[in-house]
Amino acid sequence: MSLLVKICGLSTRETLDVALQAGADMVGFVFFPPSPRHLSLETARDLGRQAKGRAVKVALTVDADDATLGNIVEVLQPDILQLHGKETVARLRDIKRTFRLPVMKALPVETAADLVPLPGYAAVADRILFDARAPKHATRPGGLGAVFDWHVLENLDLKLPFMVSGGLHAGNVAEAVRVTRAGGVDVSSGVERTPGVKDPEMIRAFIRAARATEELMIR
Repeated sequence: MSLLVKICGLSTRETLDVALQAGADMVGFVFFPPSPRHLSLETARDLGRQAKGRAVKVALTVDADDATLGNIVEVLQPDILQLHGKETVARLRDIKRTFRLPVMKALPVETAADLVPLPGYAAVADRILFDARAPKHATRPGGLGAVFDWHVLENLDLKLPFMVSGGLHAGNVAEAVRVTRAGGVDVSSGVERTPGVKDPEMIRAFIRAARATEELMIR
């Protein structure tokens, strides 16, 4: 199976087009005001139309209520909802039932103990995203450029598709995939000049590096 590459936190037509032309499988749009990548609904509508049919559209939210999710779904028409907060298993189930969309649950990881809730989430979610646990006083749960110890996932027995995120960039994505055997990689800050500002050449370089990793795995 081919490696899925997700470029997250896209916010302009120009950088979205770069990601699409470079071959991103998934493009992520952030709806969380504390994030420098937060999108207005108007911008989301425009970018959603641009991405339609060219890549999987992912809407990232953090503990959003139904009204917020409803607005996002209406304007972006996402293919999957990425839940990046402290949503419970019951909340995941409710969101799936209400919006009839697949969900990807982000699970913050620092040590093996952080995998304890995994079976519950895996029973409901359609995909798991393992991300580095944010520092205690951080204002947002991800997109901070932090890397976690990938060896925590080394012997993971998970039937559900999963991706890794957290501090990935063109220089370390191969090692992340080698250690975790993840089916997908997700990058945001690792392709930015400054927080929230994507760099076209860094996007291209990351996707090239991920594709090269994929070829090595096939061999």
